[in-house]
Amino acid sequence: MPALALRSVRSAVPADDGPLAELDRSTWSTLHAVTPKPQPPYASFFDERHRPEDFLVAEAGAETGDARIAGYIRLVPPTPLFSNAHVRQIQGLAVAGWARGAGVGRALLRAALAEARGQGANRVTLRVLAHNTPARALYASEGFVVEGVLPGEFFLNGRYVDDVAMGRSVLS
Repeated sequence: MPALALRSVRSAVPADDGPLAELDRSTWSTLHAVTPKPQPPYASFFDERHRPEDFLVAEAGAETGDARIAGYIRLVPPTPLFSNAHVRQIQGLAVAGWARGAGVGRALLRAALAEARGQGANRVTLRVLAHNTPARALYASEGFVVEGVLPGEFFLNGRYVDDVAMGRSVLS
């Protein structure tokens, strides 16, 4: 089998709607999702609150051949307040099962940090479920630290799960 290669991380475009919707459905898990599993008829990925310009997508494929969307990250201001305009928040990160372990998540995270700097932000925050050990390890390895915990914030699969707030400066 040919090696998987990360080809690019780019801004999403409206034509990515279908592939991103399929990726979102195929990666749904209570490891990270607090909303119910999507059911047909499926909605569009993009809507008035989830615009293409809010997303970066990673494209990957075999070293020879076509690349396809391997993951996405959503980066947005956490609030519309001027007093909070220096902060960006990651509100979603997904990597296709076939692309896991190839550095796609790390590349998306690093691209989001660079994008936040480019937008004039000096801080990035996110929320992650406490039981999502792989995501927490990735975020910690990229300089995110736990800034707070909401104990038992969600009830998933018959148990209470903590919501962990993490953040980091993008100036360093």
